[in-house]
Amino acid sequence: METEDRLLLLVEDDEAFARTLSRSFERRGYRVLLAASLPEVEALLTTRTPAFAVVDLKIKGEASGLACVQTLHAVSQTMRIVVLTGFASIATAVEAVKLGACHYLAKPSNTDDIEAAFGQTEGNTDVQITNRTSSIKTLEWERIHEVLAETGFNISEAARRLGMHRRTLARKMDKRQVN
Repeated sequence: METEDRLLLLVEDDEAFARTLSRSFERRGYRVLLAASLPEVEALLTTRTPAFAVVDLKIKGEASGLACVQTLHAVSQTMRIVVLTGFASIATAVEAVKLGACHYLAKPSNTDDIEAAFGQTEGNTDVQITNRTSSIKTLEWERIHEVLAETGFNISEAARRLGMHRRTLARKMDKRQVN
């Protein structure tokens, strides 16, 4: 199995965004592998072990980006994995770090942000603690995301657990989408 210091796996199903981010990392000296789903990630890992990975939380197929993080971390505990998402929530951030991600960034983030996140090997005690209280809408969104993560982003099952109609949940997700 090939392991390279500047090999980066980009797990992203938005082709245009993947191409842009890939080119940006290639200009910085990385060799970039692209995957859009967990099966593609698993296939790539049979021959290569990247040193870095950028994983979108919401990807093609049944599995979420969290499953990719778990798979990547199982293959290499030293791989620097950053989760990049337009569906940021406290619940998914906590789960991503528990599963092996070194950092979690909300979109929009650029190559500088991601590369800086790769370099952060320890927590930062100087991070500002804000006195911002969460709105009801934010709390609702975080609960929705927590349940979605628990159900592997299965909309029907998440709606059932949340006690709402599937279409209602889908509408709420469409309103909050940040891609």
